[in-house]
Parts: sequence; structure tokens; C-alpha cells
Amino acid sequence: MSGRMTGATGTARTSEAERPQLSDAAAAYIRSMIMSGRWRPGDSVRPEVVGQALGISATPAREALHVLRVEGFLQLLPRRGFQVAPLTGQDVRDLFEAHALISGELAARAAVRVTPEDLAELEALHHELLAAAHRKDLALLEEKNHAFHRHINLVADARKITWVLGLTGRYIPTRFYSAIEGWPEATLHDHTGILAGLRAGDAEAARRAMHDHIANSGDLLARQFDRQAADDETSS
Repeated sequence: MSGRMTGATGTARTSEAERPQLSDAAAAYIRSMIMSGRWRPGDSVRPEVVGQALGISATPAREALHVLRVEGFLQLLPRRGFQVAPLTGQDVRDLFEAHALISGELAARAAVRVTPEDLAELEALHHELLAAAHRKDLALLEEKNHAFHRHINLVADARKITWVLGLTGRYIPTRFYSAIEGWPEATLHDHTGILAGLRAGDAEAARRAMHDHIANSGDLLARQFDRQAADDETSS
């Protein structure tokens, strides 16, 4: 997305009951676009264009913009509307570090609760990840990666910690991971270490492997942010 966002107004009609769910979906989409680096600091974000991208009306999209302003993803400037707020590579690293700490705790708890059936499911997901990477099916790779992490969090059986993870997870892109240079390869490597910790029932090894995996993903994304920022300065 460039900073000059234009497009037609979405035409979908929604009920009052549907609107909160649609605004949540719009907010998740915008967060992912920002955190993946698709939308850059200073880019304009217009509700009608968000609505068009998602096939919804501009009203829930506009509600999402106000939520994201409160969260710090967007800023509202007089006569200029909503724009992506400043975000640096170090900001990205910090957000992923917070996510990594919580994910590591969940992995540690999962290591002492995991059953042979759970391990079989995780091994199967890992093999599906390998197959998707081999076929360069990046959309499936992202889907199986999400399922892998979700299953570990379910095994941990720590509802409140998982809830907090969901809060930090707002700042982690739910799509476009595959566009991050080096992410597919790093994911396949890192998951092997996580599985080894779980298989051994070693809570600290699982914690370490999960923490390093999330932090590593954040560093890869942060490097991409840093490169884009340097390119922006060069072209300005």
C-alpha cells in the first residue's frame, strides 16, 4: 500500500449485531498489514478502502480505525485523516520479545502435560509444514504454523496466560509471514528444537526453544522494517 490510498466504497450491508465482529476482522487485517510492513508509517488508511478489501461496509472499518488509534497503530491528523503511526525495527523486536516470553511459558507448561497423542499431532503438523515448504505453498505453511502453535497453547491449559498472549498477539502479523525473508527456513529449523523439548518433557528446553523461535521471527521482520526505512530515506 502506498501512502496515497484510494478506492471504491464497500457496498456490503451489515446488521448492528454483525458490526462488532466485522470491525474486529477489519482491525486484525489492518494490524497485519502494518506489522508485516505492507503499510508503512505515514501511509494513509481510509475506511472505504479497508472495507473494499474485506468486502464489508465502511462503517465497521471506520470503527476499527478508531480502535487502532487507541492501540497506537494509527494516528489521526487534522485534514489528513488516519495514517500509520511511526514504527521502527526496534519496536518490532520489543513487541515480539514480549510475545516470546509469554509463548515460552506456555511451551514450558505444555512440556509437562503433553501426551503421546499430542506429540503425534504436533509431529504431523511439522511434517505438513515441511511438505508445504517443499512445495512452496506459503499460504498452507502459514496455516500449519498457526495450528502448531495453537496446539501447544491448548496443551499448556493455562487460560489466563493464553488470554494475555492474545493481547500481545494483536501486534504479531497473522498473515504475510511467508513474505518475510528467511522466515520459512527459520520456522522449520526452530520447530525442530521446540519438538525436542516437548518430546523430552523438558520444560526449560521447551521454554528456551519457543522464546528463541518467536524472538528470531521478530528479528527477521525487524530487519525487513529497517531495510524499508533505509529505502524510504534514500528515496525521500
